[in-house]
Amino acid sequence: MIKQKKALITGITGQDGSYLAEFLLAKNYQVYGLVRRTSIPSYERIKDIKDKIKLISGDLTDQHSLTYAVRQVQPDEVYNLAAQSFVHTSFDQPVLTGAVTALGVARVLEAVRLASPKAKFYQASSSEMFGRVRQKPQNEATPFYPRSPYGVAKVYGHWITVNYRESYNMFAVSGILFNHESPRRGLEFVTRKISNAVARIKLGQQKKLYLGNLDSKRDWGYAPDYVEAMWLMLQQDKAEDFVIGTGKTWSVRQFCQKAFAVVGLNWQDYVEVKKEFMRPAEVDYLVADFTKAKKLLGWQPKIGFDQLVKIMVETDLKT
Repeated sequence: MIKQKKALITGITGQDGSYLAEFLLAKNYQVYGLVRRTSIPSYERIKDIKDKIKLISGDLTDQHSLTYAVRQVQPDEVYNLAAQSFVHTSFDQPVLTGAVTALGVARVLEAVRLASPKAKFYQASSSEMFGRVRQKPQNEATPFYPRSPYGVAKVYGHWITVNYRESYNMFAVSGILFNHESPRRGLEFVTRKISNAVARIKLGQQKKLYLGNLDSKRDWGYAPDYVEAMWLMLQQDKAEDFVIGTGKTWSVRQFCQKAFAVVGLNWQDYVEVKKEFMRPAEVDYLVADFTKAKKLLGWQPKIGFDQLVKIMVETDLKT
């Protein structure tokens, strides 16, 4: 009889964590989620699976809670998806971003090393690490040049994962994921801000949408496609890092255009640029070269850009 695998997910209440939990449940995993104690718990994204998973209290800033959680679960796989993940906030709270998004990775790795060293570890790295890009498109060998405290923190998280892999012979990998969106994206992220505003404008609940740099270009994919890539990385015989993206790039302006077109409106009638939404240091052009993932993992995105935008807008219209 095949042993049921156990997975521990930090950030299980977030976009990626909730999709990954659903994906792993469908593969007959026992799924455990690390959650911070808050006065008002936010379980909206996992409400449909909450009775199928086990939640454990813990915090990325508290080493003891992480070591205890790993020791308690004895997971086969650990997915570290928790972070202070909003770039704009990282400029306002750089120290907190470092404590959670950077040092938090070291704490989870240390917990795994001490309490369940045979567990396979996945770190959620980010295309924001490339920042002011050194080459186009970006692959696993592209040098990092982060342009925000968030990007800098992710670079630390990435390299500490490599360091633990090489120092302690742990199965520890990083997925360098390019932007991936869904209806579960937080409202503070530009894609969801746009899709939500389009729905509200169409329903007469909002008049204008205020944005920052419309020329900023990103490689946008669909989050459920990307959690499959995370899982595939941990099914390999050898621990390696992978770039995950679509290989296509779109501007914020194009996202607006397509989102408003879903409801039959002209985006230029509703979108205004405001200086307060500009980043102090901008990342202008990100696009993935995911050749390695296609070749070694057999992975490629299933949902295209137009379909992604349509899914987000139509979901926001219903809610």
